[in-house]
Amino acid sequence: MTPIQWPVHTARLTLRAYMPSDLDALWAYEQLPQVQHWLGWVPRSRDELREAMDTKSSNNTHVMVLRNSTIIGHIMIMPRDSWAQMDVAERAKGLEAELGWMFNPAHGGKGYATEAVSAAISICFDVLNVRRIHAGCFADNTASWRLMERLGLRREEHSRAAALHRDGTWHDGFTYALLREEWPTAPALRLELRSSRLPHAPRPHRGR
Repeated sequence: MTPIQWPVHTARLTLRAYMPSDLDALWAYEQLPQVQHWLGWVPRSRDELREAMDTKSSNNTHVMVLRNSTIIGHIMIMPRDSWAQMDVAERAKGLEAELGWMFNPAHGGKGYATEAVSAAISICFDVLNVRRIHAGCFADNTASWRLMERLGLRREEHSRAAALHRDGTWHDGFTYALLREEWPTAPALRLELRSSRLPHAPRPHRGR
């Protein structure tokens, strides 16, 4: 996988890799009930969050989102193998990525999440050379699926009463996705590179 050259700058934000010194800022808002409400996994303590962020066994990339010098969000880029028939499975390895995100609600309503996730999508397609990205959410998490639709992701699945919430109720779920050739659907949201430039590695051969 092509290394990401950090930091990456957008018009108003800076994206960079997680550092252990970020833990306190991250825990300050990830412990909030309104942030944890829709998360699939929630840390029960600062130490549990530290362990999850510091694990070396995962291929996930934890991206910190900063406004000036303040951490306002966290995006996860999670490499995946695309589905393939067994005899061609090797050619589908690492060609997909799942995205997840959480943002400090104190900085909501200013378009920062849209701007940051847009940059993460550009990183996936332009640097990591995946062919497809996807993300899921509870159907009642309106802010999340509206963000995805603003960025041009396509709703591919609506699962009825398929997700058990920790409050004991069953919820519908949505899955959204986007192919590399479909990006960008909104040029105004495209990653704006300033001092840092994303290297463009050769596109992988698709076997056609």
